[in-house]
Parts: sequence; structure tokens; C-alpha cells
Amino acid sequence: MDLGLKGKVALVSGSSRGIGRAIAAAFLAEGAEVVLTGRSQERLQEAVQQLERLSPTAARAHPFPGDLTDPEVRRQLFVWIEETRGRLDVLVNNLGGSAGGAIDDTSDADWQEVFELNFWTALDLTRRAIPFFRRQGGGSIVFVTSIWGRESGGKLAYNAAKAAEISLAKNLARELARENIRVNAVAPGSILFPGGSWDERMRRDPEGIRRFVEQEIPSGRFGRPEEVADCVVFLASERAGWVRGACLPVDGGQGRSNI
Repeated sequence: MDLGLKGKVALVSGSSRGIGRAIAAAFLAEGAEVVLTGRSQERLQEAVQQLERLSPTAARAHPFPGDLTDPEVRRQLFVWIEETRGRLDVLVNNLGGSAGGAIDDTSDADWQEVFELNFWTALDLTRRAIPFFRRQGGGSIVFVTSIWGRESGGKLAYNAAKAAEISLAKNLARELARENIRVNAVAPGSILFPGGSWDERMRRDPEGIRRFVEQEIPSGRFGRPEEVADCVVFLASERAGWVRGACLPVDGGQGRSNI
């Protein structure tokens, strides 16, 4: 299926590894140009090199190193996009992370860090992308959230931040619909990739993780970043033109929410 993304420009935050890198690869496979971001220039270059090994389309991958939780870096990013690409068609808010634990184990600094990573950065990137979309007559935003934003589970601050992202996506979808700016979200379950949190836990406690998968994931395995990426790219495309304000679980049946 041709998703109609050829020649489009997509910005994917937090795309030097894992789900973000898989999303970048999926956009490239559809003929889009992709702006990849990450704190480490070295890791971003590694991501581009890996994409080049997978496909010659990596020539359309444009790395922008920097810490996107810094407002000045976000400002510079959009100046750079304007100067080098001249347009933006898709924003994928993928940057995220967790800290703390239960209420007594989560400091004010933990709360601030988690909301900066997951919510405030996504909000500001969204506000900066909207003028591009308005100028072009439309665009698409996809938030990468979590099943732990749709229902209880996970660490307290992370759950709250992801729930806030889902709420933001839904309300923005309604507010921006008449301007042909589509907003949706995906909610991954437990996704395994090298260097990720589940990879680290598996190394520490392989038997415990085996039991977790058996008890919690009906499909009997972890998800793959590419399985999330396929859903993100579809939602970003005009093939999903009548999908607005949705939050799509990508979890192998792991989630327990009825809605």
C-alpha cells in the first residue's frame, strides 16, 4: 500500500535508537525525508549509518543532535528545519523516559524530569510545528504514549505524563480538525530492543522476565519497535485521513482497558 508520504518531511523526536529509529526507518521506506534527533551526535551518526546499511534511502535522513528538553535547542531545531528543508509535514512526539517509582520514592526532581521528557517537550514541539502545517494547509502529529497512559500501571510519574499526552492528543485533534491538522496517538505495550529498559531487565533477571511475558502478554512475546513504527507511519499518512483523536494500542493484547 502506497501511503502517499513520498517527498514529505517528518520530524521524529528521540530517534537515535529503539522505537524512534524504527519510526524513522519506516518513513524513509515510504519515501519521506526524516529529521532524527537525539542528545548524542555519536549515537545519531550510528543510527544514520545503520539506516544506510539497511537501505539507500538513508540519504534522506537528517540528524539534529541536541537535548530537546532545552527550549533553546527546540527553537534552533525549527530554525534549522526551516532553513534546510523549508517545510514540515509530520511530527512524531516519541521522546520519553521514566524515573522514580511509588509516591514515596518519587522526588520533585523525578516528577519534573518525567514531565519534561514526556509532556512539556512534546507540547512545545507541537506548538512549533503547527505554524508549518497551517502554512501548508495541513499536517499530521502522532504522540507515542504507552498503555500505562490508558490504564493504571508502570511508574507513577510516567503513567501521569503519558495520560496527559493522550489527553492532549485527543483535545488537539478536535481543536485542529478544521485546519486539516490530524492528531493521533499510539500506546505501545512492552517493547524489546537492544539497550532498552526491557533488555536491561532481561539481562538482570531472565527467569523473572520470562514469567512476566507468560502472565502479562497474551501473544507470548515482547513487541518489536518495527511493529509500533508501522502503526505510526500509517496514522501519519492520508490513508488514515478519517482517523483523528485516536489512541491505538500496539501491545499484543497486553492492555486491559475496554476503551
